Amino acid sequence: MLRRALVAVVLLAACRREAVPPPARPAAHHEAKAEEWDALPSRDAFAGSAACKECHEKNYERWTHDWHSRALREATPRDVVGRFDHAHYKGRSSEAWMDRRGDRYVMRTRGREGKLSDYDIAWVIGGKRMQDTVTVFDDGRWQVLPVYFHVTGRGEWVDYNEAKQGIVTPDHPFFWTNFQRTANKECLDCHATGLDTRYDRVTRRWTTTFADAGVACESCHGPGARHAETKSKADIIHPGHVPKDIALSICGRCHGPREPVYPLLDIKDRFRPGQRYDDKYQALVIVDGLQRSGEFFADGRPSASSFEYQALLQSRCYRIGGATCLTCHTAPHKEHGANEMKSGVNASCVECHKNVAAQGAAHTHHRSVACVDCHMPKLISGVLDKFADHTIDVPNAQNTILHGVPNACGVCHKDKDVSQSIAQWWPNSGARRSNLANAIDERTSAQSLGPLTTVLRDLEEAPTLRGAAATLLGQRFRADASTILVPLLNDRNELVRAKFIEALGYAQARDTADAIAPFLNDPSVQVRETAALVLASFNDPRGEPALRKLADDPATRALFRPHVMLSIAAANRGDSETATREIDAALAQAPYVADAIVFRADLDARRGDMAAARAGWEEALRFDPRHRGARGRLGK
Repeated sequence: MLRRALVAVVLLAACRREAVPPPARPAAHHEAKAEEWDALPSRDAFAGSAACKECHEKNYERWTHDWHSRALREATPRDVVGRFDHAHYKGRSSEAWMDRRGDRYVMRTRGREGKLSDYDIAWVIGGKRMQDTVTVFDDGRWQVLPVYFHVTGRGEWVDYNEAKQGIVTPDHPFFWTNFQRTANKECLDCHATGLDTRYDRVTRRWTTTFADAGVACESCHGPGARHAETKSKADIIHPGHVPKDIALSICGRCHGPREPVYPLLDIKDRFRPGQRYDDKYQALVIVDGLQRSGEFFADGRPSASSFEYQALLQSRCYRIGGATCLTCHTAPHKEHGANEMKSGVNASCVECHKNVAAQGAAHTHHRSVACVDCHMPKLISGVLDKFADHTIDVPNAQNTILHGVPNACGVCHKDKDVSQSIAQWWPNSGARRSNLANAIDERTSAQSLGPLTTVLRDLEEAPTLRGAAATLLGQRFRADASTILVPLLNDRNELVRAKFIEALGYAQARDTADAIAPFLNDPSVQVRETAALVLASFNDPRGEPALRKLADDPATRALFRPHVMLSIAAANRGDSETATREIDAALAQAPYVADAIVFRADLDARRGDMAAARAGWEEALRFDPRHRGARGRLGK
């Protein structure tokens, strides 16, 4: 039986975005307004940091001492920071022995079959707070080994994966030999510069090359071959001289988990500095499809480390004040303090909030406290560390009481109820977060219609939060979705338009098809794709032609989901040839998507080629060992 459930899988991710081809680059390097910014041509090639060094030797030298340069390094004595002195670690589901044999670093641990083996460490990732170790398999996969070295604190080996996932058995997607721990797919896009990863489905081999290991010059300034030749400022990106959303995109692409619009293997459409984040990525937020993320507090703030991008997007410092990462932090090649900070912890705050800072204790009600102590408290969890909250918001004791959300006061006053003091000193200051918590918290979801509607109608709220609110509305209050969302569809923000349309799909609001149809011609490809997917899920006759247009257009041909939906539609009407062609087009771009592999195998089974079908189902289990469809078909 064909897996119609794949329609839902496609729809869940319908909001992933595709980039409109960029217009010509600006003729001169200048401070551009967002609405007139043009990205550099994506066809420019990477030159490698050695080419940059020729003209920027001082910056290059400083960069080599920054942790960005050591985001990925070969496992040599200079860069390995973990203890390989016959060290031993045993967790609930992992055990490893770390040793050094001459210049080789070795981890002994159990593989998928349970056999103890020695694995040579070829590469290390990071090393500032934690360092991951990577071994390279014969098929070209870079696999992240099961335990990491925690540098800060006591300096010890930890199983970060186990801390996040719980007990990890060999059939768990995050077991260290499985695909979710393949660094070629999961890590290197951020930890290497100019990445080129390829996968051959016939030989089942990965090949990986890059211009530089680590976050090198071109990760932030864009491919530099043209600039190295012309020396023109117009042929390079300066993160300090671009609109705020472009600047934030450069840092945000790695400082916040995200789903690429285009598959990993589609090199030509990969993000380049100077492009808009939302044209290449969908930031992972509170809800991803039907799944609720465990990485966020009930009021929508990220609760785990490495979500700085998602957090800053929510801050009014960014939304109103235009603050970006470079407001407080320096470039990796500049002189700086700890954590690339420009200067003292209050310095950047005082630039915009002089009047508040002048009030001193009259504002803080403390003798000595820094701005960040109250507005960027260390509440964000790592493995053994706590990190600053980059939403830059105000303490809210009511959310702590009603929704279990920690607040800044609790960092110092762990056993003291400060709710009355907060209400007296800063009345109404936490109203925004209270409404967000009332809207988002699953424990109060039955009463969330009003708060969700308030978030949706607030044009000054972060688009990511409005989008999440729309998703929750479509899932929780299907009968109300049309009335609330249709009048809001013509929002100025394309992410909001796409998410609102997607939410109508979750609500199965077929009566909104005529309201959605005009968005098939939206300027944003993200919106056009979402509208086409939703209309197709409604079986609206306008959906499939719109998907076909996206699948045939050279500018959008690499999008994964239109091909999948077209394949399903063709299979359902008995057109096996078209169904096979479209699913093969999808798998050519993303050969690691288990749902698509199973669907392709089902087509083989329908034609009676059971040998090919079984091979396909087995292939799907290589990428997702728990895939119920593949296991069921194989009788496992």
